[in-house]
Amino acid sequence: QELPETVLLKFFRPENTPVPARPTPEQLSNLIKTSLHYPESFNHSFHQKSLCLVPVTLLLSNCSQAIVDVMIDLRHKPTSSEALEIHGSFTWLGQTQYKLQLKGQEVYSLQLKACFVHTGVYNLGTPRVFAKLVDQVTLFETSQQNSMPALIIINNI
Repeated sequence: QELPETVLLKFFRPENTPVPARPTPEQLSNLIKTSLHYPESFNHSFHQKSLCLVPVTLLLSNCSQAIVDVMIDLRHKPTSSEALEIHGSFTWLGQTQYKLQLKGQEVYSLQLKACFVHTGVYNLGTPRVFAKLVDQVTLFETSQQNSMPALIIINNI
């Protein structure tokens, strides 16, 4: 009686199978780098005009190769009384929330206006920026790391 031919089974596994790596919370909080551009000090005659408007540019840089959904919230106010004593309070004029999408490595410039009612030293570093990868299924965007305080001096002339 003839023995059935033995067939060897070969299992193939591609060497470079991409495993979708979940970004760490640390990576997610560093998707977007922000920087504020504004004059170091600003002279204004409060006697002639009670509101002092200063143009501020918020620069958003996507540090990843992926497409990122970004949400900017300007309504955040420092809650500690110490921060208010040191810096005083000011208002962002116009739209208070922005939603946009940045392509990989894209840099986006957002024009803002800060409004002051008296002289003093103010911290413009109040915008809160949230981001998430477009293909990420999540309810919440990750808060992006806040930069250093952005101080401006408002002078009366």
